[in-house]
Formats: sequence, structure tokens, C-alpha cells
Amino acid sequence: MARDFGFDADRTGGVEALPKALRRRISGHYPVDPFGLDPQLCDLVAPAFGVFVRVRVDHPERIPATGPAALVSNRGLGVGEPAALGVAMRQYAQRRLRVVGAPIVPVLGAVSRRLGAVSSSAEDLGSALAAGHLVAVPLTPTWLRAGAGLPPLALVQAMMPYPVLPVSVRPGGPFHTPIVWDVRIGLPITLGRTYTPGDPLGAAELGEAVRAAVGGLLAGDEADEIAPSSTALHDW
Repeated sequence: MARDFGFDADRTGGVEALPKALRRRISGHYPVDPFGLDPQLCDLVAPAFGVFVRVRVDHPERIPATGPAALVSNRGLGVGEPAALGVAMRQYAQRRLRVVGAPIVPVLGAVSRRLGAVSSSAEDLGSALAAGHLVAVPLTPTWLRAGAGLPPLALVQAMMPYPVLPVSVRPGGPFHTPIVWDVRIGLPITLGRTYTPGDPLGAAELGEAVRAAVGGLLAGDEADEIAPSSTALHDW
């Protein structure tokens, strides 16, 4: 078993003093998990992200404290929404976020994996959820950041056995500038019937349900506030 050197791949910890962190890097006493995440590197760059990516979060209590969940969010062109969501999970839930969509470009892909990205394959998504991680699944990009986009069916099939939460991420500064990002966590998605994990019909229903839920959050729909608390999408 690979050593973790005192780092948790899921829970965040305090940032080490720079001299100690550098000694770890030089000596190789830092972990890299099976998905490529480097927890120590994440902790080192987190303060900079916190300065440049400011967030406000509605309903942080809906973020699972432990265990797997797929956070399905909107996304414009760029990395603003995934970065804001990662900062929100760290600040409000003290958990590391895995973001689906690691670039296939060699150097950029390796760096993004070190910071928590996983590939856009159903296999990687399913494996990250099975390992108990929080995983962000951005919907297909929309030009004006105002739409919910479409969920990739293969990814929806992979997330079916796990809790699925809709999330909206919007620029919240003056004139809708990204000086600060507004992150809103919706209620877990429930379906009208139970499907076998991976069932294409169930995935299609789940995909449409999550697209509609994200769209409602983006539109400021308050319906989720009065909806009954969900139990489980399946027998989790």
C-alpha cells in the first residue's frame, strides 16, 4: 500500500510551513493517489486560489461530509466554474473535489490531475465515486454561462448508483463579473422509480432531471427549498 505521509486524499488539512513542504518535495515524502492527485501540492496552491477565486455558497449543509457524491453543475467556456466549485468544497466542506475533464494534453493534463482532475471517461468517474470522493461533473459548456447544457449519457450512467446533487455556479460581482462566484447547492436528485445502475432509460431520466434542476437553480427557482428531503436515488 502506498504511504500517505500524513495527507488525506479526501479531507483537507492545514497548510504546512513552506520550508517543511519544500523538504518533503525534495525528499519525495509526499503522496500521489491512484487518480494522480497530489494532496500536498493542492494544499500549497490553495491559498492562492482562495485569493483569486472568491465564493459565496448557498446551502453548504447539503454537501455530504463523507462519502461519494456527484455534483453536476453548469459551465461556461473556461475553468471559472470548476475552480469556484473546488474552492467552495474546500472552504465549506473541508473536502477535496475531483473535477471530470482532465485535458489530454501531456503537460497540462498531468498538472490538472495533480490538482484533482480526472478524465472524462465513465470508468474514471465511476472509480472516483466508488473510492468515496466528491466529483464535479460540469454539463456541456454554454456560451453565456446561463444555460444548463446537456449531461453526457455515459457519465450519467456511471453516477447512477451514487448521490447526485445539482449545483449552479454564477459570477456574482457587479454587472455579473466573476469578482466573486455564487455557488448554490440543490437537493439530491430523486427519480420516480428505481433503475438498475447503468440502465440507459434510467440514465436518460436522471440526465434530464439534473439538467432541469441545474437550470432551475440558475433561474433562481426556489422550488427546491420547499421540496421534501430526498432519501436515495437507489438503495445506496
